[in-house]
Amino acid sequence: MSPSLSLIQSDQRIVERIRAGDEEALVSVYEANRKPITAFVTRNSGTPDDAEDMLQEALVILWERIQSGKFELTAQLSTFLYATVRNMWYRKLSRMKREIPTELESDQIGDGGISVLDELIDDEAAQLVRIALNKLGEPCRTLLMLFYWEELSTELIAKRMGFANADTVKAKKYQCKKALERILQMT
Repeated sequence: MSPSLSLIQSDQRIVERIRAGDEEALVSVYEANRKPITAFVTRNSGTPDDAEDMLQEALVILWERIQSGKFELTAQLSTFLYATVRNMWYRKLSRMKREIPTELESDQIGDGGISVLDELIDDEAAQLVRIALNKLGEPCRTLLMLFYWEELSTELIAKRMGFANADTVKAKKYQCKKALERILQMT
């Protein structure tokens, strides 16, 4: 059997596991693709955090397509993920280049301090996040609170919330963060 055929058959089993709701299959795909994705993004003006965000977003796309029946395995999963990340990253870089930096605001304090207007904006933003978190529901609300406000490690969150491992927490955190962003966009 040729190596590429055996890899595709292995990927087909992973796709079937994902379709059946096996989160460990997603974790294994994440682990198998983390290094090449991180290398690609960091070589192209990104950070390891950017790479993780891109990989997690690509995994969400993969999961959604598999669950909806719109995914057809025509190449290796790693090829699909790499191409998806590459396209998303280039679009993001393109958007960043188009953004024009604004001039310093006249209400900014010269010594680098925060102006009264900035403090009001920060307070309003915090209030909107609190409202959105309440709309988000469980387990996302708890997971995000533990990670961002209590600053617990993903390992501790996995133990506390009963997740399989830290990688599962990372994937779920990403999904929850995206859901929170969608709620915030609607407000």
